[in-house]
Amino acid sequence: MERVKERKDDLHEEGAPRAKGTLYLAATPIGNLEDLTFRARRLFEEAPLIAAEDTRHTRKLLARYDIHTRLVSYHEHNKFEQGPRLVEFLLEGNDLICVSDAGLPGIADPGNHLAALAIAAGIRVSPLPGANAALSALICSGLDTRRFTFVGFLPRTSAKREEFLAELAVRRETIIFYEAPHHLRETLKAVAGAFGEARPAVAARELTKRYEEFRRGTLADLLTHYGAEEPRGEFVLLVAGATGEACESAPQETPKELVRRLMEEGMPKKEAMREAAKRLHLSRRDVYRTLLEE
Repeated sequence: MERVKERKDDLHEEGAPRAKGTLYLAATPIGNLEDLTFRARRLFEEAPLIAAEDTRHTRKLLARYDIHTRLVSYHEHNKFEQGPRLVEFLLEGNDLICVSDAGLPGIADPGNHLAALAIAAGIRVSPLPGANAALSALICSGLDTRRFTFVGFLPRTSAKREEFLAELAVRRETIIFYEAPHHLRETLKAVAGAFGEARPAVAARELTKRYEEFRRGTLADLLTHYGAEEPRGEFVLLVAGATGEACESAPQETPKELVRRLMEEGMPKKEAMREAAKRLHLSRRDVYRTLLEE
């Protein structure tokens, strides 16, 4: 296979031998196909292989630019079999581009798994930046952009979802979710139940497309609107962070209580201690000390 041509702007040292290929994580348009960058288009043409979350979807993008690079499927259901094969391809000295259906690979898709495999094998991993739905929605939301947490898709089981949302409800930063149209109403009800219906929120859909829409208001407003109107398109749901009063009024588990609860849920003790330290913003040593004192 023909190697991707080396260019100065690709960060390769001129004349330096390279035994292993480079894994490029490339952003693709989130709606408008004109949002593909010049550099991504060039490397798509020059690469020997593109690993795509959905080859049918990516083929449409390549056809728009008359690109005929070979595609291979790489997605959530085949990543454990396909990932090692792609790493071997890279180790043979071939460059590889990984793309998701839309936006940046590795965000709410298996691209991060391939990146981790490549890094473990000593392979260079490089970004081809571009469109991202979460950040595109955030900058147009009118909510606080200084601090935010990207959640992606919520757990589908109600118990895990409620527990997760209870942790997020007291966070002060903007919270960003992804959601499919057929789950939006259920998610809005769950988020409103945990955060309170008065919390400011924004639903962004069909970003960069003809019917792009930002609906701003409170969670109650969004519940009313999408209760009456059928949700259409992929959504980014953004919710304002908790106010000081909301944070202060929310009860917080002690390290011992949290460790005990996590162990009751099946987590090993050491892992429960690490998780408790992370959630309570404490060091593992402090959590261990607290357990010894009680």
